[in-house]
Amino acid sequence: MEQPEPAASPTAGDDLHPLQIGEREILLIGTAHVSAESAGLVERVIRERKPDRVCVELDAQRHEALLNPDAWRRLNLRQLIRRRQLPALLASLILGSYQKRIGDRLGVAPGTELLAAVRVAEACGIPVSLCDREIRTTMLRAWRSMSLWQRSNLLAMLLSSFGGDPELSEDDLRELRRTDVLSGLLRELAQAMPALKRALIDERDVFLAERIRAAEGRRIVAVVGAGHVEGVRHALLAGRPVDLGELSRVPPPSVVWRWAGWAIPVTVLASLAALAWTQGAAAARDSAQLWILATGIPCALGAVLALAHPLTILASFVAAPVTTLSPVLGAGYVTAFVEAYVRPPLVQDFENVRRDAGSILQWWRNRLLRILLAFVFPTVGAIVGAYIGGYEIVRSLF
Repeated sequence: MEQPEPAASPTAGDDLHPLQIGEREILLIGTAHVSAESAGLVERVIRERKPDRVCVELDAQRHEALLNPDAWRRLNLRQLIRRRQLPALLASLILGSYQKRIGDRLGVAPGTELLAAVRVAEACGIPVSLCDREIRTTMLRAWRSMSLWQRSNLLAMLLSSFGGDPELSEDDLRELRRTDVLSGLLRELAQAMPALKRALIDERDVFLAERIRAAEGRRIVAVVGAGHVEGVRHALLAGRPVDLGELSRVPPPSVVWRWAGWAIPVTVLASLAALAWTQGAAAARDSAQLWILATGIPCALGAVLALAHPLTILASFVAAPVTTLSPVLGAGYVTAFVEAYVRPPLVQDFENVRRDAGSILQWWRNRLLRILLAFVFPTVGAIVGAYIGGYEIVRSLF
């Protein structure tokens, strides 16, 4: 297989990575997703090179979001709750908000260079291929491959993104792309959470490379984030067959998590039965009341902390004792659904959600974000209450 040969071009630089693979020319453009310079470079290269096809690091969902920024208005929140997709929405909002704050400092919206690639290609009559893996698949593969400790660390990292606006300039971004800083950051991420890096970076590098390789045309321009360039380039040159179906498969929850989900319910119910058998119905009834209070009160306090509607608070107290005995449905989904029903988000809540997600106080003022708080805080309260209540019930046996 032939090695890549840089092609001479007036626009060639550190962000351009030309490859010659057989008779095909593939030009990788490494970009920063919040850089005006990257957007200008992408547009200039496509117009000058006039490739047979343009490949971009987008899936259908992200492509639609860039083309239609008002798509938030069509978000079916109740359907997301029924499908139990609130954690993915929460992570997406936090990450998107952080990227938006960087973009705001530079006066450019996140993903501008990808949108520029699509629009310039369409204006020039060049077909476009969306080559990234579906974002939901990526998030689920990452989440389900991590341990409880790694998930806790990830949530802590996401929460730590709140605060002051990042101090970044175009010079900072140019230095980040030009030097090995980004690779160093990815190496640190691999050491801390290798499962997360594998799903977010490594698998997507291979996926992107295979989709670019499969794209029709002899001359291809591929626009990807700077952090993907090395991995995509290596995968393209290796030329190994890739099973995209396997990389697109969402693995089921691990057996350990399934057993863990049933551990507390089985322990509590078995303990109540043992109490009724050994100490009488009155003892079992007292323990059942303890369970109701131990789970219901912390869950309701979580709803209060979220400044949820009074009906949501009542629903949290009623739902917690039941939902904590079943891993199928969590108390947080019940409270979020009730909150969305009695106090649905307004149009401006959807319009401002990414901006508001960057401010701690706005989470309680934006109705959409407050629904997420009405999911998170009652969930934490119910989990804490379940452990406390379960411990007290088991202890009463001895």
